[in-house]
Amino acid sequence: MALQFAPIAGIALRYGAVALATYAASRAIAPGRLAQPVEDEMDATPEGLTLRKSQEQANGSARWNSTFRVGSRGPGVHVDLTLLGRLKLKRV
Repeated sequence: MALQFAPIAGIALRYGAVALATYAASRAIAPGRLAQPVEDEMDATPEGLTLRKSQEQANGSARWNSTFRVGSRGPGVHVDLTLLGRLKLKRV
């Protein structure tokens, strides 16, 4: 029985193109920086939503912690999501 290379070649070209694009994108993107004071502030953010508003600006924060498990004692993932935001408005 003959092996058909046309479908296999099409799939290989598609995956090769995706791999090449991913490699090129990972080389082009500069590595991010880690600011330890910002990380400490995110760890100190209270859980839930907060909003503070003054004359010149409004600040908001949100934090959500949760653990998801497969079964009662199975492997799990802990999610810690922190959002910080600031909106400044000035009249010009």
